[in-house]
Amino acid sequence: MQLVLEKRVERSGTIALVSPLIAIGLTILTMVILFAILGKNPLLALHAYFIAPLTDGYSLLEIAVKATPLVMIAIGLSLCYLANAWNIGAEGQFLIGAVAGSWIAVKTQGTDAGAWVLPAMFVLAAAAGALYALIPAICKVKFGASEILTSLMLVYVADLFLDYLVRGPWRDPQGFNFPTTAEFDPVATVPLLIEGGRLHLGSIIALLVVAAAAILLGRTIKGFEIRVVGAAPRAARFGGFNANQLIILTFAVSGALAGLAGIIEVAGPIGHLQPGISPGYGFTAIIVAFLGRLNPVGILIAGLFLALTFIGGEQAQIAMKIPLDVTKIFQGILLFYVLACDSLILYRFKLVFPNREVTRGAG
Repeated sequence: MQLVLEKRVERSGTIALVSPLIAIGLTILTMVILFAILGKNPLLALHAYFIAPLTDGYSLLEIAVKATPLVMIAIGLSLCYLANAWNIGAEGQFLIGAVAGSWIAVKTQGTDAGAWVLPAMFVLAAAAGALYALIPAICKVKFGASEILTSLMLVYVADLFLDYLVRGPWRDPQGFNFPTTAEFDPVATVPLLIEGGRLHLGSIIALLVVAAAAILLGRTIKGFEIRVVGAAPRAARFGGFNANQLIILTFAVSGALAGLAGIIEVAGPIGHLQPGISPGYGFTAIIVAFLGRLNPVGILIAGLFLALTFIGGEQAQIAMKIPLDVTKIFQGILLFYVLACDSLILYRFKLVFPNREVTRGAG
């Protein structure tokens, strides 16, 4: 007897739409069991994670702040994944963008530079993120290297490069030997939208990115090309679409958005460059992309939901002494269930016997 996966002849469109909700429900059920194992009241823990942040105005603003980089990175990743190009290294592109944009802030520190500084930081960060993403893309196109492995390994290169800079040549001499640059000048910081909070202009930029992606995928030839190359490679070749060029393009756009998100995070909520500027935004954005069904509007909603888990995790840590790493466990379990549900939409389990076949769970 052997258990195999058999491709379904057709899939249910309704199940495909509700699949993220099923994944979230299964994740919450799993977390209830985990909270019980940790000796915490599951209902109080879920309230701290998902309800309490929604009842406080400051927490709502913080959710928007956390969602900004997640949504921007996930939009870029969705373009890659729709084109069947697997960029796993957005975390590294995020860090490189932060470093490149911060270079201008560091070099103009205390020079009374004009309003050109912040736009220049944005442009340089996006360019650096795009160039960094092109490394695995070109290795894929020219040498057949796995873009999954190369993009992932480059994350560690970017992380160590950032660590070297803030502990060495860029370290603030007045910073009491902490590994950080000096605080950015006002012209090098992202403007706040609401005084007294941390909500900044980057949130508006993220919404514009969502709108641009929706138009690209729904109203342009290039968007149609991205979807066709990913869904039907043979048809794309017959249609004259160049898959290799599309890999280069989608990686570049994805890297540019990740790099832009990096400098917005550094020049916005943080205000200076330091190690640990990302709690794993580049990896969490992968969950956001799939939970949002690779759809721009869906990604916006999923980004807000994952941001809620970050803020809820911090509140649960304070109120119930639940380790902050439980948030990462939640996100990992969520990704598992999202991918599992997607797999069962496309395939079904089948028991194969030596002399006969019995099908189970045809659904």
